[in-house]
Amino acid sequence: MRIFLALGSNLEKREGYLQSGIRGLANLGIDIVRCASLYSTEPRDVLDQPRFINTAVEAATVLSPDELLSACLEVEKENQRTRHATKGPRTLDIDIIFYGNQIVQTGRLIIPHPRFAARRFVLVPLAEIAPQFIDPVSGKTIATLLERCPDRGDVRLAGTLQQFS
Repeated sequence: MRIFLALGSNLEKREGYLQSGIRGLANLGIDIVRCASLYSTEPRDVLDQPRFINTAVEAATVLSPDELLSACLEVEKENQRTRHATKGPRTLDIDIIFYGNQIVQTGRLIIPHPRFAARRFVLVPLAEIAPQFIDPVSGKTIATLLERCPDRGDVRLAGTLQQFS
């Protein structure tokens, strides 16, 4: 299955956590096809915290959506992710944005991610690697969603993951 994940970090060695997260996903049967550039982004919702480094990856997996969520949570935990405050600082955050063109709603998981279209820090890296991918809920491409995104948060190109490996 073709999937898209958004990754972010705003504590300590942010790029190192992203690199470690991508390696961890690959070790769990998630084949990374393409990785967007790294973007420095200002925090949203909880503003009193460090800037984030965000990216997005396109990957392929045979894992079910629930297994994929478990794998993402395991990789976050391996990277010292703790959940003390909602939307607070974190070493690594991995969100499932798309699982093919499927719409998934369970007690544990909603795909496409329910807030991705209102977040520039998700849409900018996604638009870099998959501008013509169509959101199965809205029927709009990632490029169109980015053009119409109400979020005006600062998203700046910060480099590529290869520079930090």
